Amino acid sequence: MPIRIVLVLAAIFLGTAPAAAGPANDYPTAARADYVIACMAANGQSHIVMEKCACSIDAIADRITYDDYTAIETVKVMADLPGERAGIFRSSGWAKDLMDRFRQAQVAADRQCF
Repeated sequence: MPIRIVLVLAAIFLGTAPAAAGPANDYPTAARADYVIACMAANGQSHIVMEKCACSIDAIADRITYDDYTAIETVKVMADLPGERAGIFRSSGWAKDLMDRFRQAQVAADRQCF
């Protein structure tokens, strides 16, 4: 009889327990790896730097959604292109706002991780 009680209680607990929530802004592994590789290229090729860079992208992911992160990456690439068409990415207010948000998130991540 006691085993039945344990099984019933376990079924009740497991049936009503909330599912474990994942990170709110879970970036794909490839995006995190790209960031870490670029960060290591800029800061050094050591295990310690790799850990700091991984911490940095995690901190950025806590502050910026992945959709905004991809928009930021697009703005960065496009703003570096020559020509009039790419000028919108260099001079528009929305692009500057996105880049400012990213810089603020990156500064906060650097303070936290480096």
